[in-house]
Amino acid sequence: MEYVRKWVQVIFGFLTNGYWAFPFTREIYQGPLKVICAPGLNCYSCPAATTYCIIGSIQQLLANIRLSLDGGQYFVGLYVVGSAGVLGGMFGRMICGWACPFGFVQELIHKIPSPKFAIPRPLRYVKLFLLVVFVILLPAFAIDEFGAGKTWFCEYICPAGTFEAGLPMIFLQPGLRSTLGLLFLNKFVILVLFIVWSVFASRPFCRVGCPLGAFYGLFSRFRVVRLRWDEQRCTHCRACHSVCPMGVKFDETPEDMECITCMKCMTKACGYDAIYLEVGGVPVRAGRYAAPRLTPVIEGDVDGRIDPAGFNE
Repeated sequence: MEYVRKWVQVIFGFLTNGYWAFPFTREIYQGPLKVICAPGLNCYSCPAATTYCIIGSIQQLLANIRLSLDGGQYFVGLYVVGSAGVLGGMFGRMICGWACPFGFVQELIHKIPSPKFAIPRPLRYVKLFLLVVFVILLPAFAIDEFGAGKTWFCEYICPAGTFEAGLPMIFLQPGLRSTLGLLFLNKFVILVLFIVWSVFASRPFCRVGCPLGAFYGLFSRFRVVRLRWDEQRCTHCRACHSVCPMGVKFDETPEDMECITCMKCMTKACGYDAIYLEVGGVPVRAGRYAAPRLTPVIEGDVDGRIDPAGFNE
């Protein structure tokens, strides 16, 4: 299953970034496909991007909502918000594990040999703060004298935007280099921080800083495709703790908002069929029983000193 997931991640990466004429045009794609929603965090300004970013679009909508209302144009962004809601209701954070290019990049970086460390769980709430403040409140209420806001998260924080759009456009359009200042330096430092952090911890931006992941996580209890836990079959051996890239202890919190449904716990760890996939209320089990555990769980993954995702890679 992990092999299949990697290929799905690659395919989604190419589908959402399919404009490969950009080395010759040196411009951002503006064709008809740009109205399609990218399920994962994929920057609109990436020169290869053929889709729009949900987080960027929500900010743009809120930043211009006062101007629209003053002009008698009642745009409420049902297409953008509806797309996000449908994706969240169907898959939740499964999108993070299967269709997000920046999540895939972090997974690849994490394979670099190094000591692995856990991410303190309280840091998970940082991305909720970024969603509420930088994606919703600031664009809507921090406005200029004309009543216009700006895309705060994209402009000041987003490392995916710096990686996918900022750096490539500097090389494609050398004239942009003269405009670089402290704002770009700030975003570049944030990108480097998360890249280095990805070497030592699994998916740090997904777990700490991604507002799209925070939004999808709100659907963890209600989504159509989800992992379920069978308490009667579970032996509480904690094997599922060792393989989760998001630090989820599935037998303790089976509806954890951090779960990206990568299915490692189901296919690589659980030997008692206690974890299974459910699609629209229909269970899909792995069909294994009493399979040998891959790695013994040691005390370090309980007290937070060892990164569970560092095992079984």
